[in-house]
Amino acid sequence: MTDALEMGGIAKGYSSGEAAVLALEAGADVLLMPPDPEAAIRAVVAAVKKGRLSAKRIDESVARVLAAKQTVGLDKAKLVDLEAIADVINSPEAAARAQEIADQAVTLVKNEGAAVPLRNPANTCFLILTESRGSTQGRSISDELQRRKITQVFTLDPLVPDIELDAIAQKAAACEQIVLLAFASVASYRGSLSLPGGFPRLAENLISSGRPVTLVSLGNPYLVRNFPLVSAYLTTFSPVPTSEIAAVKALFGEIEINGHLPVSIPGVANFGFGINVPRR
Repeated sequence: MTDALEMGGIAKGYSSGEAAVLALEAGADVLLMPPDPEAAIRAVVAAVKKGRLSAKRIDESVARVLAAKQTVGLDKAKLVDLEAIADVINSPEAAARAQEIADQAVTLVKNEGAAVPLRNPANTCFLILTESRGSTQGRSISDELQRRKITQVFTLDPLVPDIELDAIAQKAAACEQIVLLAFASVASYRGSLSLPGGFPRLAENLISSGRPVTLVSLGNPYLVRNFPLVSAYLTTFSPVPTSEIAAVKALFGEIEINGHLPVSIPGVANFGFGINVPRR
């Protein structure tokens, strides 16, 4: 199954029809969200008639889709048992697997002075930068830090006034190390990605303080391009609670960090790069 074909990386380079045909040629079976579904269908039909795609190739995709539906029982029951959803979604096994995936996804891109894992977590200031006031972002991070008896934690939103951010920056500069855990929307892609409100100025002030600053991006991996002078850079590729927990575990050396970039970060690191750090 493709990702959404309406996304800029595809839609800006190809017509809806050509993108659909190319995806099938590449081996996709399901075309997700083409900008113009009718145009995509017409293009696929035309490609078969012209011999660019074979009818056999289309049949192979159909067979795989039907097999997948049969595997989950859709040939016997098309409707979902709403009462049974929680038994599957909230199962301990599913939660453990989700956490395992999040742990393995953490990728260390930069690590000057072996800033990660943290040398002295008790004397480290943690600043959680959320994307909006009232957001639940950072709640799992706060809980995890509290469990580890960490007290110097500041949860901030873009509406915090500059005078308050300056005061927090002064407090953080007294710590041995500083960790910025920033929620960065994954919607921004490669281009100019910045943090909201006064967060960019806060980050620059902390970086210029002379203290080692570790930046953790919970979401977009390109965030480091805006703050190239940080001592260390971690990315989780996701803002979900399991990723929040994984980020804390990685900072404290409780898990091995062995993730690798699925993208290139221009001017910073190439596809496949990742600094391996063993569990402490």
